[in-house]
Amino acid sequence: MAFQPHGKHLIAGQWVASDTSFASTPAFGGTHRFGISTPADVDRACVAAEEAFWTYGYSTRTDRAAFLNVIAEEIDARADDITAIGTQESGLPEARLQGERGRTTGQLRLFADHILKGEYLDVRHDVALPDRTPLPRPDLKTLQRPIGPVAVFGASNFPLAFSTAGGDTASALAAGCPVVVKGHPAHPGTGEIIAEAIHAAISKCDVAPGTFSFLQGDTRELGQALVQHPMINAVGFTGSLGGGRALFDLCARRPIPIPFFGELGSVNPMFLLPEALKARGGDIASGWVASLTMGAGQFCTNPGVVVMIDGPDADAFEIAAVEAVATIAPQTMLTDGIAQAYRDGRDRIVATSGVENLFSSSCEQRTGTPNLFTSTGAQWLKNRSLGEEVFGPLGVVVRAGDEDEMIKIAKSLEGQLTCTLHMEGGDFGLAQTLMPVLERKAGRIMTNGFPTGVEVSDAMVHGGPYPASTNFGATSVGTLAIRRFLRPVCFQNVPKGLVPDEFA
Repeated sequence: MAFQPHGKHLIAGQWVASDTSFASTPAFGGTHRFGISTPADVDRACVAAEEAFWTYGYSTRTDRAAFLNVIAEEIDARADDITAIGTQESGLPEARLQGERGRTTGQLRLFADHILKGEYLDVRHDVALPDRTPLPRPDLKTLQRPIGPVAVFGASNFPLAFSTAGGDTASALAAGCPVVVKGHPAHPGTGEIIAEAIHAAISKCDVAPGTFSFLQGDTRELGQALVQHPMINAVGFTGSLGGGRALFDLCARRPIPIPFFGELGSVNPMFLLPEALKARGGDIASGWVASLTMGAGQFCTNPGVVVMIDGPDADAFEIAAVEAVATIAPQTMLTDGIAQAYRDGRDRIVATSGVENLFSSSCEQRTGTPNLFTSTGAQWLKNRSLGEEVFGPLGVVVRAGDEDEMIKIAKSLEGQLTCTLHMEGGDFGLAQTLMPVLERKAGRIMTNGFPTGVEVSDAMVHGGPYPASTNFGATSVGTLAIRRFLRPVCFQNVPKGLVPDEFA
């Protein structure tokens, strides 16, 4: 591997060392040491971001689009080194890292195209009506403006697409907001090389250095200092429910509260309606297992729960699922901590009353192996812990007594990123009854598919009611993500030359 991490932070265009450090914990290969940011580092980065906003926040869409495209080019120029350090740190296969790099650069280029079109600005103009009675109407012009510096937290399960130059960073920079990234300690070298790519793009495009800073560290204090800094105007976060909720509460308790756009957790339930279960239950079972165990189940859209109506078709589904899952080999999980949390979640399900084991496996150290369980609709409705996410390849089959109980299960759900219906023509009536319920529960509803795999596009929604995310009106994937870092400003009777160029 040609790239060798230096372990420094990027703050306002300078690589800065720290007196204290932490060691990486790669899946294989040697470890490296990385500095731990101090409160002074956080302050310097945030102050620089605020200063950069006065130029970057008022830059042209053409300039910002060019900057995003150059970031993508710089990432592609480091392709082999990114794959090498990413696979070493995360244990993910090379093909996965290569695909994720393509998604990352694709997002940057997508946002570049998106802002050039200008539709995201939602420009509105009510012309003055001076002769209107009984009162004249003033000239009113409104459009979306960037909110200021944004803090972004790298995600453990996506070293590229949800981290240093991931969707949060891409959408914030597209909006005109400087970004301060807290790199995830699970893949600090990967974060560093991406930060180098952004740093190179800043130099090539003559962008203010404070537009992007990258801070490393493995302490809670770093994240707390970042979200509480008065120059930060919003936070993008993908991670655990516990960690995200703690940061969300800090944002709300600030003297001036700020929005916390956190994507926290989801079991992504799939509802197998009777005709679909009867016609193709075996195929659905094998597809479910493939989706459930993909990447050791470490996807936020992992379908951890399947709901169906009890009976012989449900028996056949479980048999087919067990046959499919028995062929799944052990996989390396992202970190030792995630592997231990997975084992703890499995043990919690095992200890739950009314839950039976369908398929069990032992996993040690950083290895993840699948586990399947089954329970009844009555037990699900009685025990809310069955609906808590277990991050990893663990699935729960819930057998409802009848259609009415299936609807009750749907109504009992907490907020989800996705809900799925598997259906045939004869299931249409039940599907019509379920749809209004699922619409209130999830940000994305799909039929006859599996939720792993999130298209990056204009129409995608990756968010949902709490605890799937902390802001039900937002998405962290797709071009709608830019709306998180904008706010509408109305200009009343303001003359030309003082309003943004979009009104020229």
